[in-house]
Amino acid sequence: MRLSRQARTVVFAVLGVVFMTGLAWGSVPLYRLFCQVTGFQGTTQRGDEAPGSVHHKIRIDFDANVSPHLPWSFKPENPSETIDIGARDMVFFTATNRSDKPVTGTATFNVTPMQAGKYFTKIQCFCFTQQTLKPHETVRMPVIFFVDPKILSDPDAQGVETITLSYTFYPVDSGARTS
Repeated sequence: MRLSRQARTVVFAVLGVVFMTGLAWGSVPLYRLFCQVTGFQGTTQRGDEAPGSVHHKIRIDFDANVSPHLPWSFKPENPSETIDIGARDMVFFTATNRSDKPVTGTATFNVTPMQAGKYFTKIQCFCFTQQTLKPHETVRMPVIFFVDPKILSDPDAQGVETITLSYTFYPVDSGARTS
């Protein structure tokens, strides 16, 4: 059976729409996977345990930001630390809900310089889940991490003496509309 020119055009148009819809739907998870695997754009890695110290120090700066739409204050307890590469470390951030109602937020993160992202590995982080704070509640949130010793043998990461771990908290859309 041979399709007419008009029917072929319709079939190709439908296939094009289906392909573009699938591409749009899959682009976010595929991009996230790509960034996690490669460390692209400063995306950090997730790990279970640190490999052990190599007695080479690196400075880690901590940056904390909050969306203007989230009534929280958020900051690191210490603005920076000097750690041994390969050694597990834990730092704390403090968040306070300044509103009179419970508010849920989620944190995005990145590492700069970008070439250090694939060597910065988080074992535990508040950014892995949403955080709900009661009215005027203050919480301490830990981050357990290490810097992979492979950073020392990467020519693209040569000269990296300071890594900045940056977080930004955003409100979680509950789906409810206010009138």
